[in-house]
Amino acid sequence: MEVNNAVALVTGANRGVGQTYVAALLERGVRKVYAAARAVENLSETIALDPARIVPVQLDVTSQKQIAAAATAASDVTLLINNAGSLTFGGALDIDEHGLGRDMAVNNDGLREVTRAFAPVIEANGGGAVVNMLTLLSFVSAPGFSGYNASKAAAWSMSMSLRAYLRPKGIAVVNAFPAGIDTDMLAGVDAPKDAPSDVVRDVLDGVVAGHEDIYPASAAEVFSAWRADQKAVEEMFATMM
Repeated sequence: MEVNNAVALVTGANRGVGQTYVAALLERGVRKVYAAARAVENLSETIALDPARIVPVQLDVTSQKQIAAAATAASDVTLLINNAGSLTFGGALDIDEHGLGRDMAVNNDGLREVTRAFAPVIEANGGGAVVNMLTLLSFVSAPGFSGYNASKAAAWSMSMSLRAYLRPKGIAVVNAFPAGIDTDMLAGVDAPKDAPSDVVRDVLDGVVAGHEDIYPASAAEVFSAWRADQKAVEEMFATMM
């Protein structure tokens, strides 16, 4: 898919990777970006990137009402980037029900429901793409992120189902599997992290190239190691308590 002249919607656009997506899309010549976040007032820094081409949208991806309103307001979208995410720290026997439920509601259910709402929009506009920001932890578990791991694994499975359903409608489903990214979400986590700009660059390059699965920045090396010896990579990630 060509990003130039597309109309995009980015969830979780108020900071971090989402804000970086908005900036990168503008640089690549999109006509318009709908910057979505739970609180519109938190989008001021994002909107300042280009007030003429950025439209703020209130969107909590766990709210059916707000999802429906966003799909109605952003009826010209051709590129959807499911970026909004939730990360609750805690092991499988430690995480509480609320934290696990929140991760599932945002990372899996939210991805599905936003895609459900925007698929007819994208199809009506002649087709396009849905980009799902997943993670290497979709298939390699870091024990201290048990709820995040499980929700992203579910989202990966859901994304493959969506791909089979949406391909005949002219909508590509692109799954991105980054490693750790240097954002507020991982602040305080002592581990190698990629710059958001590097991750977003590689994902958008992959979208333009027509790739269905993208391992941006350092994730490419980890994925290669995982394919060569899954158990060795599993044991390495098991130390991330």
